[in-house]
Amino acid sequence: MSTKTSSVTSRAAEFRDQLSRRVLVADGAMGTMLYAKGIFINRCYDELNLSAPALVRELHEEYVRAGAEILETNTFGASRIRLAPFGYADNLRAINAAGVRLAREAARDRAFVAGAIGPLGVRIEPLGPTSFAEARAAFREQAEALIEAGIDLLILETFSDIRELREAVFAAREAAGPDLAIIAQVTIDDFGNMPDGTATEAFTRQLDEWPADVIGLNCSAGPKVMLETIEKMLRHSDKPMSAMPNAGHPATVEGRQIYLCSPEYMAQYARRFIQCGVKILGGCCGTTPEHIRAIRAEVRSFQPAHRKAVVTVEEPAAKAQALPAVPLAQKSRLGAKLAERRFVSFVEILPPRGVDATKEIEGAKLCAAEGIDCINVPDGPRASARMSAQVTCQLIQQHAGIEAVLHFCCRDRNILGIQSELLGAHAVGVRNLICITGDPPRMGAYPNATAVFDVDSIGLVNIVSNLNRGLDIGGNPMGSQTSLVIGVGANPGALNLDEELRRFEWKVEAGAEYVVTQPVFDLNLLERFLRRIEHLKIPLIAGIWPLTSYRNAEFMVNELRVPVPEEYMKRMRAADSAEKARQEGIAIARQMVERVRPMVDGVQLSAPFGRYQMAIEVAQAVKA
Repeated sequence: MSTKTSSVTSRAAEFRDQLSRRVLVADGAMGTMLYAKGIFINRCYDELNLSAPALVRELHEEYVRAGAEILETNTFGASRIRLAPFGYADNLRAINAAGVRLAREAARDRAFVAGAIGPLGVRIEPLGPTSFAEARAAFREQAEALIEAGIDLLILETFSDIRELREAVFAAREAAGPDLAIIAQVTIDDFGNMPDGTATEAFTRQLDEWPADVIGLNCSAGPKVMLETIEKMLRHSDKPMSAMPNAGHPATVEGRQIYLCSPEYMAQYARRFIQCGVKILGGCCGTTPEHIRAIRAEVRSFQPAHRKAVVTVEEPAAKAQALPAVPLAQKSRLGAKLAERRFVSFVEILPPRGVDATKEIEGAKLCAAEGIDCINVPDGPRASARMSAQVTCQLIQQHAGIEAVLHFCCRDRNILGIQSELLGAHAVGVRNLICITGDPPRMGAYPNATAVFDVDSIGLVNIVSNLNRGLDIGGNPMGSQTSLVIGVGANPGALNLDEELRRFEWKVEAGAEYVVTQPVFDLNLLERFLRRIEHLKIPLIAGIWPLTSYRNAEFMVNELRVPVPEEYMKRMRAADSAEKARQEGIAIARQMVERVRPMVDGVQLSAPFGRYQMAIEVAQAVKA
């Protein structure tokens, strides 16, 4: 085996391994970017690999800097049939080879190179003169040229005719053999059907049967319809899915085609695609490096740093020197209650936006007087700039006489800062944690702020567990230890519940001692979640959110993706004044507390918009 062949085989295997473990970010549009650079649409864009290589390489490099982990070669139309009208049919191998070389030069070892193949641009039988055999031969010729040039995988994209895609898939597999991964993507209309009329279920079932490793969608109308269609596709195939939407429908502005979906809008949908279970995310027409950078930030917020081993400390020598962990019951008052499985109640109080925490302290005092067990303090919720959550916890514990629970997020700290702040929290008496990954900056008022995300919530739990055994992040004995109560988050209503459960199991394996859920309204989802985590045996605190209005309920459903039963929606809709809506929200939350109490170990009550009295009125159901 030649060195080149061995290298390609190794990269192909690495791609399959990475795909099995995490979400990968692909690049965005090539044609859009070339057009923006002044290349007229009547040019053969693929031939630019030969005549303007520096320009093509520069665009690839921009996507790498934006965080793309898969670069598509500039060969979408580099088949013999599509090159022929431009007079470049005889340059097929040179154009494809140059496309691979330019992508590889930009990618180096930072991204995988995907050989891009698009439709032939002609009608095939029975609607046109091109036979299935001719189509397959054309696709195979291009695939062979790309494979010979050294790609890591093949991507077949923007197919609108399922019969043409069939020929492309089988031609690609014949050329690639069993090792190289193949992605097969179709484009859809506003109703989720292919332009040839093939319905979602029909094309998904066929793609599931054919020898493609990843199936999915690209181009199309934009992220909304694509997400809805991917959700349908997941019912009919277990194959990994890819999603590369356009930046919406283009609008003609002064003779130019302008795509209007902002990077922030695309990023919002990126999170939903990930929650849905999509394994490869990128962009198509109208998307730019800025769109990919925003998508990459979302992906990092879900799975930063690939959970590097640096946070798990598995060396036997380090384990031999570890101190015995302090029992849960001895860590804090909350720890003692959790160890006894006593029902507990939290109220969430946000840190102040400025330096004056008087309102928050008074709210905590009010909660303490009503028998609330702990104040739960979020850490930069929705990527907002507020007083340090740790300092807020200190002030509440010092001045309100009630224990605090510190949300500790990974977004703003590298692993050195994480360790320092955890040691500091222990030293000042803040002993209760909820370890979270954190909202990406684009959700807040400073979307261009840099996110760190050295680790995610799983890695953070590993770090805290090691500190509790007297080991630093390198597995070295510190001579003393922390006694931090380790809480984590979970979402019973996650669209991809299997992935949510896998991550939850990893958190427990890493050392989680209790879990707090996202807001729950649909008890069927909570019961399903409880059944599936029964074997994990750690206390669960259910999140309860008193609704303040019908608009608030809609926000829960449409923006936070929290299912709210229609019964509750109707009740909130019927409230004809702000006060009645508030009271109805409290009544629903109280009913929720009464119903979940036999199933869980406690409740976390939100105080919407700083209305602590609402949370306290709901908490009265705990005493009832």
